[in-house]
Amino acid sequence: MILVLRALGVGDLATGVPALRALRAAYPGAELALVAPRWLAPLVDLIGVVDRQVFADGLGHLGWSGPQPAVAVNLHGRGPQSHRMLAGARPRRLLAFANADAGWHDGPPWRAEEHEVDRWCRMLGWYGIPADRTDLALRRPEAGGLPTGVTVVHPGAKAAQRRWPPERFAAVARELSGRGHRVVVTGGPGERDIAAEVARRAGLPGDAVLAGATDVGELAALVAHARLVLCGDTGVGHLATAFGTPSVLLFGPVPPGWWGPPPDRPWHEALWVGPRRAGDGPAVHPALAELDVAAVLAAVDRVTVAARSVVGRRIPAQAADPLLPAGSFRP
Repeated sequence: MILVLRALGVGDLATGVPALRALRAAYPGAELALVAPRWLAPLVDLIGVVDRQVFADGLGHLGWSGPQPAVAVNLHGRGPQSHRMLAGARPRRLLAFANADAGWHDGPPWRAEEHEVDRWCRMLGWYGIPADRTDLALRRPEAGGLPTGVTVVHPGAKAAQRRWPPERFAAVARELSGRGHRVVVTGGPGERDIAAEVARRAGLPGDAVLAGATDVGELAALVAHARLVLCGDTGVGHLATAFGTPSVLLFGPVPPGWWGPPPDRPWHEALWVGPRRAGDGPAVHPALAELDVAAVLAAVDRVTVAARSVVGRRIPAQAADPLLPAGSFRP
């Protein structure tokens, strides 16, 4: 059995997909168990290579009661706590970054300024397991009763410094609504107020606010069948990448070179004005504050043109460009 630790969030899971697929290819006959939070289970199912999920929120005592793993893989972090958590399962072999504090001297060195996808592909490569950093796609879930063809505006983020001002999100949402987009505003239960503010400022109807009304599986389905995604540096942006949904992502303070979409996919664009000195307090980061509404709308235009130019990208009939027949391919 292969035991893999990545007990983090949506974006972390999405950026770990190439490494998980590489492990499945390297150990095709072994059971692959992933240690991750219970609430991520709908997304874990969409990866298609995980046989079993072990529920854990963050680091701590694993409490592993299964068979001794042949291999344990630390896709969680640099250690030492994550190394020690996996060591509690008594694996016969550990794949991880070198960490002297954990007493682990095998593995490659950690690089702080490295794209999160490349980080784990490089680690596995050091152990002779090749990984394809472009293998980011998730299985597309059914839309169910969720709206399709909508433009998803996701104004929230865990850290205040990564939240673009709500009045700017609203200005973009208002303009896109005027262009014929059906805009919905998403977020977690704790982000309903900011979502409602964006919708109110944009002049959107009350039912456009979906923040707190969807679980992570429903949010994934909404993004998978969306026309466009606009958000900050959040897990929703990684879902857009995974489903090939055109997206405009607003970065700051962390550069897209560490967490952004693949640069060779022009229907995903990460806006970044470069490093800026951070101020004190929880206010929006200066690098993000410098992005204005005009720059974001220009990026929307670019990703829309790029998405139309990709032959074979099928979109649902409800999401079809108004200039195209319903259910057609984007030319």
